[in-house]
Amino acid sequence: MSLETPAIEDLPKLVFLHGFGGGSSAYEWSQVYPAFGGEYQIFAPDLIGWGRSEHPAREYNIHDYITTIIEFLEQTCQSPTPVIASSLTAAFTIRAAIERPDLFKSLILTTPSGLSDFGENYRNSFFAQLVKTPILDRVIYSTGVANSAGIRSFLEDRQFARPNRVYPEIVEAYLESSIQPNAEYAALSFVRGDLCFDLSLYMDQLTTPTAIIWGEKSEFTSPEIGQRLANLNRTAVRVFQRLDDVGLTPHLEEPAMMIALIRHLLNVLGAEKRSPE
Repeated sequence: MSLETPAIEDLPKLVFLHGFGGGSSAYEWSQVYPAFGGEYQIFAPDLIGWGRSEHPAREYNIHDYITTIIEFLEQTCQSPTPVIASSLTAAFTIRAAIERPDLFKSLILTTPSGLSDFGENYRNSFFAQLVKTPILDRVIYSTGVANSAGIRSFLEDRQFARPNRVYPEIVEAYLESSIQPNAEYAALSFVRGDLCFDLSLYMDQLTTPTAIIWGEKSEFTSPEIGQRLANLNRTAVRVFQRLDDVGLTPHLEEPAMMIALIRHLLNVLGAEKRSPE
């Protein structure tokens, strides 16, 4: 007697959402989500302004992305769905889950930060101020972001814990996204701080079962900030997991480890009865 393989439309859905930065796209999760293809219907969209999505020539704001996440889930998922997201998009996902908890079964989030958490104002940073200058902002984007050398330098120095993990394929994927027509609009909105906010003001409203993963070598927001955010709502945040020797995107640096961890966390968060760690 043989067991039939479930049709793909009968499988539960699993959504992966990429973070933001020069050249960001759904490629960010491409080393992880194929491992779940036999168990789930996988959705990994390029968010508006990034990758191969539409790139309207305008300034972007926080509500653009909260609305995008909600509308994407409404259109693709007929029941509460686990969502896996990273960095600033993970922070937007928390706000989307607060607004529409009926859409979310669980959250697995890597480095969720609004980048202005606990009263810190990202807009006051030197780089945010620099790219507010018209014309200069486009020059900075073309010379510092939308080229192989700039992308490799950022990945090696700021995004990854170990430079030798930055392979040519990764650089090429980020470059391809960064040179799409009008790609600079979303990227500059991000760098200017137009998309940043204080996530600590929202954490206590979250009700969706959540796990947070934080690389010890994250350059932008420390694990200590992550722990403080998690401690604001230990009822919803069931797991806070620090990872050694990885930076902002552990799913690109150590995909095999992340596959195993995500599979474990899906089981933990999907259990009917559990207590906070």
